[in-house]
Amino acid sequence: MRAYVEFLRRPYAGRLLGGTLLGRLPNGMGMLAVVLHVRGDGGGYPLAGALAALFGLSMAAGQPVLGRAMDRYGQPRVLLPASAAACAGFVLLAAAGADPLPVAVAAVVLAGFATPPLEAGLRALWPAVLDGPDQVQAAYALDAAAQEILFTVGPLLVVAAAAVSTETALVLTGALGIAGTLVVALSGPSRRWTGEPRASDWAGPLRSPGLRVLLASLLCAGIALGVYAVAVVAYAERLDSEIASGLLLACMSGGALAGGLVYGARPWRGEAHRRLPWLLAALAAGYVPLVLAPGLAAMSVLAFVSGVFLAPALACSFTLVDRLAPAGTVTEAFAWVVAAVGAGGSLGSAVSGVGQDAAGVPGAFAGAGVGGVLALVLCLAGARALRPAPEPATAADAPAYADGR
Repeated sequence: MRAYVEFLRRPYAGRLLGGTLLGRLPNGMGMLAVVLHVRGDGGGYPLAGALAALFGLSMAAGQPVLGRAMDRYGQPRVLLPASAAACAGFVLLAAAGADPLPVAVAAVVLAGFATPPLEAGLRALWPAVLDGPDQVQAAYALDAAAQEILFTVGPLLVVAAAAVSTETALVLTGALGIAGTLVVALSGPSRRWTGEPRASDWAGPLRSPGLRVLLASLLCAGIALGVYAVAVVAYAERLDSEIASGLLLACMSGGALAGGLVYGARPWRGEAHRRLPWLLAALAAGYVPLVLAPGLAAMSVLAFVSGVFLAPALACSFTLVDRLAPAGTVTEAFAWVVAAVGAGGSLGSAVSGVGQDAAGVPGAFAGAGVGGVLALVLCLAGARALRPAPEPATAADAPAYADGR
């Protein structure tokens, strides 16, 4: 735990982490808030699901675009207007409801696409705020572990606010995004941060072969997550249990939180590109047994185990992104990571539904194991590209963190 104590002692570290988590609560609230509001307004489940999926896909599409803008114009100039626009989308949906449909679609797209890229921005800030690679690694691990809290606390806040009205839930979702963004964007590190000069090409960070391999692998890991989120609902329906799906989601989140905290509590020597395949192999091994879908007690254990290596794999990936991203594209590169995992999650939701129709609950969970194995296979196939180029030595052997990357 010494690494976390040293991390939290650094100026701004707690503020940046806390503000980012607050501002990212809408990521864990938005889809549920949309579904509840559309249903409350008389819309059917197909419409509610379609609008929720549109919100998720719009958010995935917007992150790289806004990340590129942050690399070019700085953080506050992008984060503050984006959070206001996203909030406006939620408010518009609250006011208009599901009818007229074009207005609802526009509101959902605006709320999703304009979601401020706080997650990517925070990871771009860490090397400039923290003292050395060990603290950065601890920050990445804590960041990856803490996001599990978002998808536990966020839905609870939506349900509590929806008890007043579904409009309240939507407005609260947008307001929390603005509040967290203000905490981050008005901080000294965020206001001072500037991206490095970059080559003027459309590909940006995607011109890095290693980053393309990493994104493909993380997309498959996202598929596993999306499969799991739907499959636990099918499992709960089979048991005729109202609490089973929530319990299994909490167990997986608990495993990810525990795994991330343990991973970040100690320094890891050696290259991240050599460590990542082992972490992905352990992650895939945790997903595969879910297809057995045993009784709830045993399934809860399997769910916990399936999450243990999630946060470590993500934290290790973040370390690689910081090394693989071409100069001047670091925020956009981290935003692509968010987009890849999010897009994979949306695809995984569809995969799980197909598996459920074909083979019941085991079929619904099968996609999680397939996604985990594919993530490992792509990582191994592109292992050479994942090896970062040696960093040029300076006269004083200064660390790469001094320049803001």
